[in-house]
Amino acid sequence: MPYRYLRRSQSYRNIENIDLNHRNIRCIICDMEWLNYHHLYYFWVVAKEGTIAAACKKLYLAQPTISAQLRVLENSLGEKLFTRVGRNLALTETGRIVYRYADEIFSLGRDLMDTVKGRPTGRPLRFNVGVADVLPKLVAYQLLEPALHLPEQIQLVCHEGSTTELLTKLAIYDLDLVLSDCPIAPDVKVRAFNHLLGECGISIFGTKALVTKYRRRFPKSLDGAPFIIPTSNSVLRRTLEHWFDSEDIRPIVFGEFEDSALLKVFGQAGVGVFAAPTVIEKEVKRQYDVRVVGRLDSVRERFYAISVEKKVKHPAVLAIADGARQKLFS
Repeated sequence: MPYRYLRRSQSYRNIENIDLNHRNIRCIICDMEWLNYHHLYYFWVVAKEGTIAAACKKLYLAQPTISAQLRVLENSLGEKLFTRVGRNLALTETGRIVYRYADEIFSLGRDLMDTVKGRPTGRPLRFNVGVADVLPKLVAYQLLEPALHLPEQIQLVCHEGSTTELLTKLAIYDLDLVLSDCPIAPDVKVRAFNHLLGECGISIFGTKALVTKYRRRFPKSLDGAPFIIPTSNSVLRRTLEHWFDSEDIRPIVFGEFEDSALLKVFGQAGVGVFAAPTVIEKEVKRQYDVRVVGRLDSVRERFYAISVEKKVKHPAVLAIADGARQKLFS
């Protein structure tokens, strides 16, 4: 960044002597407030270093100067950016949003200098994805896998949690995308858009002994069969229960699992039969050494990509959507 050179020069040191009131001028161009990037840069360095004292060493500036610049930035934004935690500074919620934008701005600035000077950036495109904890891990992998084969290198960062938690992060731009087994609910106060990636039926799996016992007369054979199911926060659980009621089938539930991978491990041990999307049938059979008892094509499971964009533009999201619709759920 050119800041490294500016701060060592006499011309840059002279900037410190300019009256702060003059530096706080807001230039209105086309009815848009002008952002002072010097102030934003000081904020970015303080946030990265954790303390103003550490930032002073990095910037070769006095502590009162940096403190004053931060106050000017906070005043211009109308929000506090830091809160004090002991001797260190912690970002407020607004501070975290500003930091993310600042990090992107100054990272792009480095790339700009490298590109202009003919040097390859070597910087992969960061892609932050939230994966709902109820989503089968094998499905999540198959959905995300096309993003790893783009011409430009992708740095994939996956976060797992409840759909509500992930949507909160999406709303403040901590995530680029959320993968879920359900669309965003109408009562959720987050401006986001659902993108249906595809749907498929359900397969019922079990060990060799269980398959031998329950394959005949399927699906009626599931009445009284040992079953392990997802917890109630899963769409698959609610869908299965609705189907059981409609078919007057009452399996014996031997366990409920929030983690889909752990559920399959218990299924592998023969605790009971279990359900998983038919789209990952081959992978489930291979990875957990189980067989298919039967398939419930009328029981559908849907998968969604949720983003703040109504029209998807991010190249990784486009790759995921195209891969799902043309290959995975074709």
